[in-house]
Amino acid sequence: MAKRFIFDIRDVSKSFKQNKVLQGVTFRIEQGEILGLIGASGSGKTTLLNIIVGFLRPDRGAVTFTLYGARGEGRAFNVLDKPLLLSQQYGFASQHPSFYEKLTVRENMEYFARMYDLKPKAIRTNVDILVRLMGLKASQHVLSKDLSGGMKRRLDIACAMVHNPPVLILDEPTADLDPVLRMQIWEVVKRINLRGTTVILSSHHLNELDTLCNRIGILKDGVLSDLDTPDKLKLKYTKEQELMVESYPGAYDALIPKLKRANATKIARQGTYLVIRTEEPQRVIKDVLALLERQGEQLLDIRLNKPNLDNVFVTIFAQREQEHDRREPGVLGAPERQERGDGS
Repeated sequence: MAKRFIFDIRDVSKSFKQNKVLQGVTFRIEQGEILGLIGASGSGKTTLLNIIVGFLRPDRGAVTFTLYGARGEGRAFNVLDKPLLLSQQYGFASQHPSFYEKLTVRENMEYFARMYDLKPKAIRTNVDILVRLMGLKASQHVLSKDLSGGMKRRLDIACAMVHNPPVLILDEPTADLDPVLRMQIWEVVKRINLRGTTVILSSHHLNELDTLCNRIGILKDGVLSDLDTPDKLKLKYTKEQELMVESYPGAYDALIPKLKRANATKIARQGTYLVIRTEEPQRVIKDVLALLERQGEQLLDIRLNKPNLDNVFVTIFAQREQEHDRREPGVLGAPERQERGDGS
């Protein structure tokens, strides 16, 4: 079955005064996927999400949305041309809660459902489904102001989903939440996606997106540095893997000179472990085990840490900094660049 792309972002650029927030961003979003956008603060994630749904007009480029019929036929339109039609097709949960604290959980969801002109029966059905899906059933009659931070985030997502849109957009859905609450929100996102909803989200928590997203786009200084599956990104930018070895009595000073000849790019002590970075982990593991036996060392622990998305982001950031330094030699001592604004 051919892929269906619902959003087509073409050559999108946006500036606020002299601040270039997005520069020539081009990619497509596939129906049914979870697409993650990652990047540091000021990289343009929020601006891009607002342009995708037509909240902001790009300075250059365009975004089109394709609406598919029951037979699979598609009808594409510019998101700026049909704002009312587009609003029926997505739910948007921003970084800041949009519900009313003096209303209960259920009252908030019913209020937002009426904004979409849903019939009373449809409102009851949708709210009943969502309070179960979002884990809000026991709290549905609680005032929203009395909810915990994690429950408030769930309510915000539920309000965005109450009209049953095919697309859900989440801007930093786990910001300021502790690790346990973050994992709960990600589980909710998975359940929503399993119902067929396309999810587009931004996040600072890179490694948590590894098993969540089908594809991840990396924004750096307003440029889409790369867009691919998590596994392909890791293979593309971080070929090295980290081998951690613990042995007894741990005479690592005698081992290190010999290991430097065993295809290891970096070797260092880390507590009771010897940490070895290499692009050939299988070969190095065999060499390490043989060397430990020759040296009379007893193996206590050995583990192989594969690259993660943090490694990918650091690598991309370092590459772009090196390119910048080559283009602008002699920048030391130059005035610091002005802080970015309006581009979170």
